[in-house]
Amino acid sequence: MSEDKINIAGVSLKGGRKDQFYFSLLEYFPSSDRWFLRSLLQVKDEESKDGNEAIKKWVTDHHITKMVVDTPLTLPPCHTCTLECPGNDNCIDPSVMEINKRIAGLLESDEQVIKKNPKGYERDRVKDDTFVFHKDIFNKKTTDPLLSKSFKRRLKKGFLAYWNRPVDYWVWKYYYDALLGLFKFSYDSFGTSSFMVLSRFLYLKKHFPAYLKIYESQALLCLTELLRSKIIMKRDLEHLNDFEGSNDARRTIIREIEKHFKLFIYDKDLELLVSSPRAFNSFILSVIGQQSLLQSVRPLPTWVGADRDTFLVPCFSGGADLDGTT
Repeated sequence: MSEDKINIAGVSLKGGRKDQFYFSLLEYFPSSDRWFLRSLLQVKDEESKDGNEAIKKWVTDHHITKMVVDTPLTLPPCHTCTLECPGNDNCIDPSVMEINKRIAGLLESDEQVIKKNPKGYERDRVKDDTFVFHKDIFNKKTTDPLLSKSFKRRLKKGFLAYWNRPVDYWVWKYYYDALLGLFKFSYDSFGTSSFMVLSRFLYLKKHFPAYLKIYESQALLCLTELLRSKIIMKRDLEHLNDFEGSNDARRTIIREIEKHFKLFIYDKDLELLVSSPRAFNSFILSVIGQQSLLQSVRPLPTWVGADRDTFLVPCFSGGADLDGTT
């Protein structure tokens, strides 16, 4: 990091019309080896014309060179395919065939465990499904031969080439059980993105400066990795959706991020991040961008395709058991 200042922005675009969007800007100063939350831009989606101009001005005024968003940057295979469609199950697109082969491989491995020791499988299944409040969600990998019931159902639903991208399967493979257990959330590229927001972002992209590099991520993946690395605690995530405890949970998470990543946040910005889930998510996305600048992100395999260099998942201390290259 030889430049005088380095910055990274994050913006959560989940939601719909009349929602408020927050752009979070982190800036790094090498002379003090500190990161600062430099700016939080609030834009109401209903003010699309003025809001769009404010966003473009904010990007250029701060000379933002990198931005992380939580909306898809690429399309599913079906959207760019010009072949006569044989149907989803018989798709001959190479990327779809690759994912289908990998899904079939996981299901076959699970089936072999059942055939080899059906009683042992059922015993382990009961144990795996037993709810324990303090159970460590990372005590086994999602892809262990004993697939969880929920992950197995997800795999049997199959890869939908008109809805999913190869990166979806990568996220399922390593994070499905954790995301479902912690947040009741199942990742799908377009499952939480409205057409209106996608269209607006495509419009904005045309007006951003050519030097702006845009990446994609998901705040919940970052929170999961913070837990995996023991930077935050499970109870912090469990309280995020509590009406009474959510503000305290966000404050605790932000304070831990400040402490571990040499980050300074002014009190007025802290209170906004604590009180607004949308601002908080944008801040988390900017932290993911910070980790990409520090080269602390998980490598994605070649079969992920176009998203390999733009989809970011942070990799904090620990978590070396997750191999993202295969």
